[in-house]
Amino acid sequence: MPALVPRLLAWYRQNGRILPWRGHPDPYAVWVSEIMLQQTQVETVIPYFKKWMQRFPSVASLAAASEQDVLNTWEGLGYYSRSRNLHKAAKIVVAEYGGQLPADVDSLRRLPGIGRYTAGAIASLAFGLDQPALDGNLKRVLARLFDVTEPVNSPAGEKRLGELAAENLPPGQAADYNQALMDLGALICTPRNPNCPACPVSGWCQAYRNGTQVERPVKKRRPPQPHYVVTAAVIRRDGKVLLAQRPQNGLLGGLWEFPGGKQEPGESLPDCLAREIREELGAEIEVGKAVGEFRHAYTHFRITLHAFECRLIEGEPRPVEAQDVRWVELSGLGDFPMGKVDRQIALQLK
Repeated sequence: MPALVPRLLAWYRQNGRILPWRGHPDPYAVWVSEIMLQQTQVETVIPYFKKWMQRFPSVASLAAASEQDVLNTWEGLGYYSRSRNLHKAAKIVVAEYGGQLPADVDSLRRLPGIGRYTAGAIASLAFGLDQPALDGNLKRVLARLFDVTEPVNSPAGEKRLGELAAENLPPGQAADYNQALMDLGALICTPRNPNCPACPVSGWCQAYRNGTQVERPVKKRRPPQPHYVVTAAVIRRDGKVLLAQRPQNGLLGGLWEFPGGKQEPGESLPDCLAREIREELGAEIEVGKAVGEFRHAYTHFRITLHAFECRLIEGEPRPVEAQDVRWVELSGLGDFPMGKVDRQIALQLK
């Protein structure tokens, strides 16, 4: 066992974070937490985890739920494919594993939404198997401890970090080791201004010794995010508004929205919206006054969305490109899972 590991584990026993999924008797809780923690901060995840476990306390309850209920419970956490994959995987676990999450890495990796290191995290934290994990905190800590020069968001960098995580893993203590590295990254070895004097393993840290800790981890530069202008229609009839359900495959799949779409070059906002409603719903509208302007950043692009009050003038809206359409009372908008921007529009209408 490398000399730094006992020191790291001793620090963790004194300083480890108390989190609602730690020490939970059901491996399902660890699974849910690991999926939620993909690309999301712990502080954001905690209330969603508690809400999820109240609504779906077991694999069986999740498998039996409707997709709309699953998306509603996840709403606001983003990256919605994670919730759909959890739902699909729960059905597989019930059908093929008797409702018990499989306790081996190969079986875990065959479940939707579980990749190599998520499988390792679940295997170590839920079942005590000697498997490394590699979340953002671990990557940063390992990159500094061993002064890794390869970009951590490159295949070579991830391979090197995975090897280091495995080489230093103490047999029989993988759960504490992985969580210790996670907590060290969250509490001391932070992205900016790491508190090296307080670090229990600074004496073994190569980046600290070389004075390169603020330059680690190295990351490949990402290209600039494109920006799109988008429109949305608030179409009313008999006290209700029209919602369209997005196709299952693609961004925000299965969520409900105020119908519309992306502006094309040389197109005015009203012309864009009229065209989108014609293409998506097979109906003609008259575009009225503005409802509001909304901005949002996704992982790879940003949008500015312009919403307008619209009047239906010809044709009955039908799901030409959408998955479904519904006329919904304003009081019932909360029952339909939506992305962040559409929820803002819904709240403004109410």
